[in-house]
Amino acid sequence: MASSTLFKLHSQTFNALNPSLPFSYPHESRIFHLHFSRSLSRHSRQLNHKSTTTTTTRFVAPLCLSLPSSSSSPPVSKEEAILQARTCLSSCLAKPLNNPKLASPKLKKLKQPRFRLEIPILDDDSPSSLSQLAFSIFHDMPISRRGSNVNLLFLWPDPSFIESAVNAFRSDNTNHVAMSPVSDSVKSVLRSADVAVFMAPERSQLEDVRTATQGFSTKPVVIINPRWLFEEEKSFDEESNGFVGSFEVIYAFTGLEVRGVLSKRKGVIFKCVRDGFLSGERWNVLVEEEEEGTLKVVSQFKSRPSMDEVELVLYNLMAMNSPITKSAKFLKDLVSNITGKK
Repeated sequence: MASSTLFKLHSQTFNALNPSLPFSYPHESRIFHLHFSRSLSRHSRQLNHKSTTTTTTRFVAPLCLSLPSSSSSPPVSKEEAILQARTCLSSCLAKPLNNPKLASPKLKKLKQPRFRLEIPILDDDSPSSLSQLAFSIFHDMPISRRGSNVNLLFLWPDPSFIESAVNAFRSDNTNHVAMSPVSDSVKSVLRSADVAVFMAPERSQLEDVRTATQGFSTKPVVIINPRWLFEEEKSFDEESNGFVGSFEVIYAFTGLEVRGVLSKRKGVIFKCVRDGFLSGERWNVLVEEEEEGTLKVVSQFKSRPSMDEVELVLYNLMAMNSPITKSAKFLKDLVSNITGKK
C-alpha cells in the first residue's frame, strides 16, 4: 500500500470522552487532529480525565493513503491539501466579492460570509511555516472584486508572525497586523480590506476575533487552522459557541486510526466544499480497504460528527469484520442450517 505522512508530531494520549463500546473486547482509537504541536500537548492535558475503561484517543499526525485524486477525495500530499483548500476558498469567495448584497428595509441584517479551513501543514507553530501556508493559499488566487485586485488583511496570533508574513508576500494588496488587541489601527485597516483572514487564532483570542469580525461589517472573514479542538467548543459559553458555529467549514481533513485486539483500521474525516455551494456538502468518514489499500466512504454526516459518533461508526465496522464476530456468525448460521431456525 502506498502511503505518505504529511507531517510528524509526538503522540499525545487521553481517555475517550465516551467510553461506552458496542462490543466488549479492549481496543484503542487514535484521532489524528490537525493542530499545533505545542497546542496539541496543552489540549491533551486539558482533556485528560479519568475513565474506567481502556479506551484511549491519540492526537497525532494524519496519514494519507493512496486514493484516486479528485476534489472530493482526501489529499495524498501536503501540496494537494493546500491546493484543495485554495480551490474551495476561491470558489466560496467569488460570489460575495463580486455580488455583494445591499442592505434594504426588507433585509434588516445581512449575513456575513464566514469560512473556516483546517489544513495539515508541517510545524505550523513557527511564523515562517504559517506564513508560507498563507502565501501558498492566497498567492495569485484567482479572485477579484469587480475586476480589481482584492485587498487582503491577515491577522496573526502575535507581532512575531508579521515580519515573516511581510517577507513571504511582498505585495501592495496585503496588510498584516496582530489580531490582539483590536486597536484603532486594526479597525482602520479593516475598513480598507476586502477579505479578513485570521491565521491560527488562540482560544484566548476568540473575543478579539469576534470584535474584529463584527467590525468588518458584511465583508468575508476567513479562519484558518484555529488553535482549539472541535470537541472543546462544547465547553464554550453560548455567545462564543454561536460565533464559532457561524463559520462554515469549507475544508477539513482529520486522520483516523482505530485498533482492536486482532486488527486496526485507518481512515479520515473529510469535507471539501466544491464549486462554492455550501449547502448539501457532507462530512465523510472514509476507512482504508484492507486488501486494496484505498479509502472507502463508510458513513456521511450532514453536520460535523463528534468524536463519539465517529468512534461508534469505526467500532461497529471493526466488530462486523472481526474474526471473533465472523466466527460467532458462522456458528449461528451452522445451527440455523441444522435446526431450521434462526
